[in-house]
Amino acid sequence: MPALTLKPDREKSLIRLHPWVFSGAIEKVEGDPAPGAIVDVKTSDGVLIGRGGYSPTSQIIARMWSFDPDETIDGDFLRRRLQMAVDLRTANPSVPDKTCRLVNAESDGLPGLIVDRYGDFIVCQFLSCSVDVRKAELVEILQEITQCAGVYERSDVKVREKEDLPLVAGNLAGDEPPEFITVDEGQRRYEVDVRRGHKTGFYLDQRVNRERLSDYSSGADVLNCFSYTGGFAVSALAGGAKSVTNIDTSGDCLAIGERNVALNGFDPAVVENIDGDVFEVLRRFRDSRRTFDIIVLDPPRFAESKARLQQACRGYKDINLLACKLLRPGGLLMTYSCSGHVAPDLFQKIVSDGALDANRFGQILERQYQPADHPVALNFPEGQYLKGLICRIC
Repeated sequence: MPALTLKPDREKSLIRLHPWVFSGAIEKVEGDPAPGAIVDVKTSDGVLIGRGGYSPTSQIIARMWSFDPDETIDGDFLRRRLQMAVDLRTANPSVPDKTCRLVNAESDGLPGLIVDRYGDFIVCQFLSCSVDVRKAELVEILQEITQCAGVYERSDVKVREKEDLPLVAGNLAGDEPPEFITVDEGQRRYEVDVRRGHKTGFYLDQRVNRERLSDYSSGADVLNCFSYTGGFAVSALAGGAKSVTNIDTSGDCLAIGERNVALNGFDPAVVENIDGDVFEVLRRFRDSRRTFDIIVLDPPRFAESKARLQQACRGYKDINLLACKLLRPGGLLMTYSCSGHVAPDLFQKIVSDGALDANRFGQILERQYQPADHPVALNFPEGQYLKGLICRIC
């Protein structure tokens, strides 16, 4: 079998079962492994650590599949890992049966594989070479385990370019999904566009946090920034919000949000939709002295890489500063970052600095994270990407 031999003293993270092998840690490559091939990973003195999937063009040159030197990465292995992942969700009563993440990549021992379920359809992202070359086998096993109507691919994400993989999307097996899939999330329903929507169609990782907004919203005027298709808006209305204002740069997403409001039986007259840049709209609200009881900030990932971290921090601070200025005394700021490069303590500092510059006093009421169907492996802290704060702003 082809092998990667590490430089001296570069095995420490692997000994702690971290699943990434970086190209700078490699002394030599033995054999001529193809992209996605399974390779042995050895210490500098030849001790076999485990087996990973090879990606020659990526800075992460191998993603570990197993740290058991005797384990073979074959169809039976894939079936066991997929079944374990599905069983984890099935056994957890807090996870909806048919609106959830089924596989969370490295944190489920399937590096680079994302699998989400929307009703009778499965949507996959193959983000590494080693899952991409096993796509057909993985899809076949998923069909058998889930008994889904169809499997759709949304591997049209830029991270694949780091693995020299093309951006692709389309039907992989079974029925092609309809233009919109109606899914249930607790007592609420949403239309999801799995073919063109963000990520795999919906922000499943905000499920619990949407529920908490509902708990706080009675009688409140709510501003929902980066509203997408109105998940937080519907939750606020379900909690008895007096009004909701959505801001997004996509008129198509706002239109789906309008349908989601109607789908749940709420009065569209209490919802205002603004098609525009959130930063610009918030500045207009500041200048006109418009205020709110609750502001939700759920922006896209600002820090795509470490190189953009400083720029991202400025963006997060700016938007939180503006929000603090728009909140009525005692109002709630629900603010989030899905940038994995922004650590929770750094995010808290950014929000704190924004409140300070707005001359407001803030208190953290709750810390929020991704839900149970997005588990984080103890050996893979990078899997904890979503962090949020519910703050009272005085």
